[in-house]
Amino acid sequence: MQLMRSGAAVLPTAPEATRNGDVLYPFRPDSDFYYLTHFPEPEAIVVLIPDRPNGEFILFCRERDAEKEAWHGARSGLEGAIERYGADDAFPIEDVSDILPGLLEEQDRIYCNMGRYPEFDNRMLQWVDEFRNKARSGVTASGEFIDVGHILHELRLIKRKEEIDTMRQAARISAAAHCRAMRVCRPNIYEFEIESELEYEFRRGGARASAYPSIVAGGANACILHYTENHDSLRDGDLLLIDAGAEIDCYASDITRTFPINGRYTGEQRALYEIVLSAQEAAIAQVRPGNTWNQPHEAAVGVLTQGLVELGLLSGTIDHLIEDHSYRRFYMHRTGHWLGMDVHDVGDYKIAGEWRVLEPGMTLTVEPGLYIPATENVDIRWQNIGIRIEDDILVTRTGCEILTEDVPKCPNEIETLMSEGL
Repeated sequence: MQLMRSGAAVLPTAPEATRNGDVLYPFRPDSDFYYLTHFPEPEAIVVLIPDRPNGEFILFCRERDAEKEAWHGARSGLEGAIERYGADDAFPIEDVSDILPGLLEEQDRIYCNMGRYPEFDNRMLQWVDEFRNKARSGVTASGEFIDVGHILHELRLIKRKEEIDTMRQAARISAAAHCRAMRVCRPNIYEFEIESELEYEFRRGGARASAYPSIVAGGANACILHYTENHDSLRDGDLLLIDAGAEIDCYASDITRTFPINGRYTGEQRALYEIVLSAQEAAIAQVRPGNTWNQPHEAAVGVLTQGLVELGLLSGTIDHLIEDHSYRRFYMHRTGHWLGMDVHDVGDYKIAGEWRVLEPGMTLTVEPGLYIPATENVDIRWQNIGIRIEDDILVTRTGCEILTEDVPKCPNEIETLMSEGL
C-alpha cells in the first residue's frame, strides 16, 4: 500500500476447480492473494485501500455456516478474518456486488490482476460500470486500471526471513524424499512406485502437496524435459532422472537428481554426469550479489559445451559453438528460474533490456543438464541418456546458500547411499 500511495487493489483468490462430477480438485489459493492475506479458504477477495479511515485491509469471505461446515470443515468466517488474519474489516462474499462498488468510488486508480480469472474480470467491469454510471451525481469514477503485478511481484521476488524459513523446510522434506528414492530404487520396479515413495516422504514431512507434478523418468524418458507419465518399468543399466519437490504453506522446492537404477554408473554415464555436475558447480559459483541473472547460465553453457567437445559429441571451437547455439542440440533450456510461491516464480529477468542484478533474498534454481536421445549421428553408447542436476539457491549478502544440499550429487556419494537401501 505504501507503493500504491493511492487507489485500491482488488485481488480474488483462485476459483475452485471441478475434477469430475461433483468432485473438486484440492483447493490451492492464488499465490498473489495468499502472499497478501495468508487466507487459505476459497471464495474470497481482498481489497486494499491506503488511508481508508475505516480500515485499509478488507476481506470478503464466506460466513460461518454450521450445516455446511458439518460436511466440508470449519470456516474462519468474518470474525476469523479479522481476529486470525488481521483484516480491518470483513464482509460476506455474497454481498460483494453490493459493497465493493461503493468502496471503489472516488478511487483514482484500481490495481488488479486482469486476465488471470476471466469470470472475475467480467464482474470487475460490471462493478466499475456501475459506479461510472453515477458520474452525473458527482461520483468520480476511476479511469485507470493498473496491473498489480508490477508492484506485487517485485515484493515477492525478495524473500523475507519467514519465507526463507518456509522454503528451507520445503527443501529439507524434498531432500529426504530424493534420498529415499535413491535407497529404494532397483531394476524392474516401475516409475510410479518411485513416485509413491516421494509422495510418502512429502506427506510424512508435513507437505500436503507436491509443488508440481513429479518427473520420474527412466532411461530414454529422461530426454523428455517434462515427462510426467511415470508408468514405465526401470531397466537395469539405465539412469533415473527425478525432478520433484514438496510445497509447504504454498512455497515450493524444486530438486532434480539423476542416478543409476542398479546403483552403479557406467563409464559413459559417469562421463556425462561429471560434465553436468561441473557445469552446475560453475553456475552456482556465479550466484552472488552484484552478478547478473545470466552469469550462472553463461558459466554452465561454457562448461557443458567444452565437455561435449571433449567427448566428441560436438566439434568446433568453444566460442563458435556457444555463439551459434550448437550446444542447444543437447542442452535446450535455461540454467534456472526464480523460485518461491510458484515453482517458476514471478519477477522480471531483465530490466530496461539488461539482465537483472542478483540481490540478497532472491531464490532461484540452478539446473544444467544434457539430453541425448537416440539419433543416427550420435554414437550409440551416448544415446538415451538424460541428466539434470538441480538445486535451490538463496542469494545471501556474501554469496549464496544451497537450500537443497542435503541430497548427495557426487557420483560416489550417490552410489554409497544407494548401496545402503532402506
